[in-house]
Amino acid sequence: MRLRKYEIADTEEMMKLFYDTVHEVNIHDYTAEQVDAWAPVNMDIEVWVKSLESNFTYVAEENGKIIGFGELEANGHINRFYCHKDFQRKGVGKKILEQIELKAKFLGVEKLFTEVSITAKPFFEKQGFIVIKKQEIERRGQKFINFVMEKNIKAG
Repeated sequence: MRLRKYEIADTEEMMKLFYDTVHEVNIHDYTAEQVDAWAPVNMDIEVWVKSLESNFTYVAEENGKIIGFGELEANGHINRFYCHKDFQRKGVGKKILEQIELKAKFLGVEKLFTEVSITAKPFFEKQGFIVIKKQEIERRGQKFINFVMEKNIKAG
């Protein structure tokens, strides 16, 4: 596995990874209607490119195939963070998160924060994040439970 920075040419493969992961992994914790609203068939590639390019986005790949990615905003917010459905629990997310943490420390960020699914909550807890609050959000007419989590990374 190798980690590298995002390139525009990665976008479609990342969107497919996101779609497949939500529909085949997160479906265990959410309804079909919820995952359809979360990861719809028709996603806007321009919206993805704009977001991925404007943040610090890291891609994990193996044998030329993208197996995970994570997106860090300059304020310490982790936006998108997904691992390929066939590469769950294999250390991919941990490696991406380590890179995000290094970058955040370099930027002088003292705290990482994110909103995670029911599915992702155990992973983030294992990486030292704590739940700040459980919340209900709405996306495309569907209500979802997720968790606001954070991790203090202040040096010293």
